Amino acid sequence: MAKRKISNTLALAVLGLLQERSMHPYEMASTLRERHKDSSFKVNSGSLYDTVEALVRHGWIEPVETARDGRRPERTVYAPTALGQDEFVRWVDELVRTPVAEYPKFLAAISYLGALGPERAADALAGRAAELGRRVEETSAVLAETVGSGRVPRLFMIEVECALHAWEAELAWTRRTLAEIRDGSLYWPRVERTEQGWTWSAPAAAEGAK
Repeated sequence: MAKRKISNTLALAVLGLLQERSMHPYEMASTLRERHKDSSFKVNSGSLYDTVEALVRHGWIEPVETARDGRRPERTVYAPTALGQDEFVRWVDELVRTPVAEYPKFLAAISYLGALGPERAADALAGRAAELGRRVEETSAVLAETVGSGRVPRLFMIEVECALHAWEAELAWTRRTLAEIRDGSLYWPRVERTEQGWTWSAPAAAEGAK
């Protein structure tokens, strides 16, 4: 598969917005934030304008008019080109269809959880559980206010729903692992170096619990 000229997913968000209507960059940023899309895309003014310029440069979007709102400076309004429309549909299809390795930082850290020792590991997981719980609560409230109230169609917030389910699953795993550390069922083995290499065994408390 040929490498896509633009791979920044913020470009995907811009193209998605322009499916609805032509917009200027300020309206794009405002709409993304209003719909809580900034949890799915990294949105700031500098990166958004850079993304718009890249999309224009590659012929995926084009300026269609210049608008002025009161005394504010003129703003260029953009719309997708036929090429941009085709690239957008193919890109969405590819991302939905094909899982890719994303190398989450949390998995990298968890692979070395043993380095923290049981007390510090439990404390770190408790902190993460608290943060995940806050996210789940806030995101549930957002969905209730938008989709639940009928203000926004579910399809327009489907990625927020997906993120909520992912956080709920991670929260359940984090709480379960934390409980296992505290009750001793997930134990830190004794590690020893011998002439044959490194060996490990269960501590006395863990052996007695079996």
